[in-house]
Amino acid sequence: MRCAVGCGQHQRGVDEGYGVDKVRGNYNHPTSKGLACERGIRETENPRGEWLTEPLVRRGDTLRPTSWATALGLVATEFIQAIADDPDSVAVLGSGQQTNEAAYALGKLARGGIGTKHFDANTTLCMASAVRAYYDAFGSDAPPPTYDDIPEAQTHVVWGANPAAAHPVLYRWILDSASDDDSRLIVVDPVESETAADADEVVRLDPGTDLELARAVLAHVVATGRVDRAFVEEYTDGFDEVVDSLPDPKRAADTAGVAFETVEALADAFADPTLLYWGMGVNQSTNGTDAARTLVNLCLATGNLRPGSGPFSLTGQANSMGARVVSSKDTWPGHRPFTEKEHRETVAEMWDVPLSRLPDSSGPGPVGIVDQMNRGNIDICWTVATNPVAGMPDASNVKRSLDDIFLVAQDAFRSETVEHADVVLPAATWGETDGTTMNMERTVSRVTAVSDTVDAVRQDIDIIAAVGNRIDDSLFPEPTLEPEPVFEEIRALTEGTPADCSGITYDRLDSELAVRWPAPDESTQGGYRYYDADDESESWSFPTESGRAQFTPATFDGVPEPTDAAYPLMLTTGRRAEAYNTGVRSREENDGVPTARIHPETAGQYIDLLDRGRTLVESRRARVTVDLAPDDSIPKDAVWMDVHNPAVNELTLPAVDPESREPNYKQCAVRLASPDTSTTVTHSGLPRTGTYGDD
Repeated sequence: MRCAVGCGQHQRGVDEGYGVDKVRGNYNHPTSKGLACERGIRETENPRGEWLTEPLVRRGDTLRPTSWATALGLVATEFIQAIADDPDSVAVLGSGQQTNEAAYALGKLARGGIGTKHFDANTTLCMASAVRAYYDAFGSDAPPPTYDDIPEAQTHVVWGANPAAAHPVLYRWILDSASDDDSRLIVVDPVESETAADADEVVRLDPGTDLELARAVLAHVVATGRVDRAFVEEYTDGFDEVVDSLPDPKRAADTAGVAFETVEALADAFADPTLLYWGMGVNQSTNGTDAARTLVNLCLATGNLRPGSGPFSLTGQANSMGARVVSSKDTWPGHRPFTEKEHRETVAEMWDVPLSRLPDSSGPGPVGIVDQMNRGNIDICWTVATNPVAGMPDASNVKRSLDDIFLVAQDAFRSETVEHADVVLPAATWGETDGTTMNMERTVSRVTAVSDTVDAVRQDIDIIAAVGNRIDDSLFPEPTLEPEPVFEEIRALTEGTPADCSGITYDRLDSELAVRWPAPDESTQGGYRYYDADDESESWSFPTESGRAQFTPATFDGVPEPTDAAYPLMLTTGRRAEAYNTGVRSREENDGVPTARIHPETAGQYIDLLDRGRTLVESRRARVTVDLAPDDSIPKDAVWMDVHNPAVNELTLPAVDPESREPNYKQCAVRLASPDTSTTVTHSGLPRTGTYGDD
């Protein structure tokens, strides 16, 4: 299981030593039925990263090997001292790369042992806007549709996503369905991506205008009588308020840079059973929550909330869903509301910790945590299976912030973040780990170890328990920790919640291989959510206060850093098919210099800035040497760079969506400069070319 599609794999360990020898798709797995992508197999069989094989501690400027006793002793001493002064001075950053059991244990330690509000995960960097939109509309996180709905859809609209590169197995199902005579694939994206190359229709809007285009389509749906009035009137609230907030569709189309005929075509698409998929192109924006809400509004208004249709956000990381369900990140396990007294009491009782220890705020998000470091309010940060030095925006600022505090990095590979750590804790990874994960359609699967590790590498949950027991010896049993009892706690805390996993057991997973929640008993599992139908009628119910789905108005505020005369190009980012996340597992040796794709006409305007095909891309935060690649699939006056190279986030903007706290990775203003340009002013050793809002 390498991404959130959740493909089942058969893995075989090596005959001698440790490691995974062979991987293939598991034909018996109910999710993928034997399908697998090349990247998922390669990264499991032969990851390119440098393995961590022993604990490390910083001695001066160097990380040196040490014993587990020394490493854990240093960590515990620093943690205990900081907690005594202020629990919020400790930050913990988890990951969608952990098992459910490890993510749960980390959240239990962060919230119930340390008591810090500064706990989050890298899932906020990719999914938080979609999550907020789902909560606002339905009262619960996660898509209503499942993979079973893909063959039933007539229209597939892929908006701000490139599943051909990011989710190849899922994309095969979409293509198979869209190839039917009465079906079609529509792609909405500024870039002519691999997915767009297969589409029946492509809408190339201006970067950062997804929200305004979605509002234009919804306004035209309303104006032309395409609303499913019966569904809206009986099962939703707030429709009239949304209608009152909508723009003139022709003016909104102009803002998005598309012809009004395109708005008409998109509005017409929703007349058929339509699955609307979206990804990071929508979420990773200061308008991300409003854009996701408006896509959900489109599905609600047109009655596309039944099998074969609906809003389907595409998740990236292998266990992003699990991190949201179990880790106490923005909600307590089972999506229990974070601030409601009844749920807080349930969690405190289950964990056997004082209610007063649980933080009353879910925190400011990862970018906000870095801000708190800069303000001197955080003294310690513990990163687990995440690489913020490469993966967070304005990465140079992240590096400086982490260098100013005590940093503990727990990982399987030597990442950019590890290089800044004071203590490094080597952890097991896929193929070496036991536990469970959840994919993007809510399906829980078992993962099992097929290989041992070297003696000095430990399981995530064992490391977490070892640290936790030094802080509060009642939180966990002594390691080695078995994952099944941890999952039993997850089952108990999710029972009766919208994300009910109480009917999922290890025995059931051993038998069925995968089970979709909600699963309130051991004989049922979830299908399409909120919908019920019998032979004569259909009905819906939602876990909202009114029991009805909620329309939410949205407003378009533009991009946070528009282009201007000084920075005339718009940088946007995306994924490559052969790479994954920050590239630690997949990066080639020659990936040191990132590639910047740019339209040939735009490249021609800057030919004098090239030196043997290289130039500088410069934002208000940094300058990065790139290989320039002319590519007419990129919009004019735009630059496309992949998210996998750690240099790219030197350039990106730390502005966040005000509600989801997800960063605006997709649009920032840049310019090209000659590689031999000298810089006369520096700040903290970095070129200074102006500040945000000031050239």
